[in-house]
Amino acid sequence: MGLFSFIKGAGKKLFGIKDEAAKEEVVTPKSKTDLLKAEIDRLGIPVSGLDVSVSEMITVSGQTETNADREKIILAMGNIDCVGCVEDNITVTNPEPEAKFHVVKSGDTLSKISKEVYGDPMKYNVIFEANRPMLEHPDKIYPGQTLRIPVMS
Repeated sequence: MGLFSFIKGAGKKLFGIKDEAAKEEVVTPKSKTDLLKAEIDRLGIPVSGLDVSVSEMITVSGQTETNADREKIILAMGNIDCVGCVEDNITVTNPEPEAKFHVVKSGDTLSKISKEVYGDPMKYNVIFEANRPMLEHPDKIYPGQTLRIPVMS
């Protein structure tokens, strides 16, 4: 539980698109809360009693079985454009070691991050799998994105 910071201008465009000609945002018909809940459903991350509130920051609560699912929910919320902070109030029924978070920099690849963290660039798939379903392909990461880096046992 706690606060997690994210780069506000990076991430998935979930809350509508900006109309540059009119200099205004085109609002989607669903509320931001509904869109965020729908994103967790789309990703298939198991959580019961998911509650999301949006103000200056995103607040999430609910219950998951693992820290991995808790962390994926935090990242799914934080890696959305216009989100700068996620407050985590999710409880975990079967706690395990928490992963570290890594903010992708320009020039980063999963292999490069794996070499920095694990000393072996070939362990990039560990990072990729730890960030599924948010990542669909190991080459599709972007600067400003935050990734889970699991503890190697």
